[in-house]
Amino acid sequence: MLQGILPRIVFLDRDSLPLTLLPLKAPHQWQEYAYTALSEVADRLMYADIAISNKVPITAATIAACPDLKMIAVAATGYNQIDLVACKARGIRVCNIRDYALAGVPEHALMLMLALRRQLLAYRADVEAGQWQQAQSFCHFSAPIHDLAGSTLALIGSGALGQAMASLARALGMEVLFAERKHAKEVRQGFVDFNEALSRADVLSLHCPFNVQTSNLIGQAELALMKKDAVLINTARGGLVDEVALLHALQTGQLGGAGLDVLITEPPRNGNALLDISLPNLIITPHIAWAGQFTMQQLADQLIHNIDAFLAGEAKNVVV
Repeated sequence: MLQGILPRIVFLDRDSLPLTLLPLKAPHQWQEYAYTALSEVADRLMYADIAISNKVPITAATIAACPDLKMIAVAATGYNQIDLVACKARGIRVCNIRDYALAGVPEHALMLMLALRRQLLAYRADVEAGQWQQAQSFCHFSAPIHDLAGSTLALIGSGALGQAMASLARALGMEVLFAERKHAKEVRQGFVDFNEALSRADVLSLHCPFNVQTSNLIGQAELALMKKDAVLINTARGGLVDEVALLHALQTGQLGGAGLDVLITEPPRNGNALLDISLPNLIITPHIAWAGQFTMQQLADQLIHNIDAFLAGEAKNVVV
């Protein structure tokens, strides 16, 4: 595919993938950086043939400044940090990672569901405060516990992750609904109207991509449709949820709980209102649903396979 000098490959944020990578089959030159600031991207890709980015933005300006760039290998499923229009105009191949987290992400979402519905944080706090020790009976009741079995899970996103989540939920005895797209004029077979799905959900779990159509997908109006004891799970992208509206719903009892693995700005170096409070019905983890060792290795192996395929003149996991 590439002739002449050895292809130059630059990994912009190597520390975002803390495990061993497979060796590439073709001879090449490799340069990696722990992390790369936006202001450093163009310089570091100046002579690169292939760029690897997990979350580092590659803009139209960067692409214009890097005439040798022929491929961008995204070390993730989401690729909203890449200017696809500029890539397509230049004929730059963009490839992403697919279906690697079919175990890890649903497991993480399930963990959040169980912790919230069964009041794990509230009861742990009670024990630490000595309330069980002072109980008159053998057990201590303080917060209502809900079983997942017999409850309703509404899923937004019916792709591989959504289907994997559905399989786990059904195994636990949950009824599963797939929500139709918001504002859709027709409801497809196998789906439920968006608003109806929200109103029926005991648990709402998001497994859809973040884009212009899904930005603030769940806001004040959508939260108002949900049951007061329902919980919201987001292991997809932070921008899917209006964080201000979510905080208000949690503080006023409009929503039973929320489990988030993502925030709008990551990392939240300048703070986040959801991190400034301590609520027993709010669990936030630092974007690690994908980070199980098996899951990450699946991603890392697929990343190298994508680059191998490109260097061999083959198409694999092509976005543009």
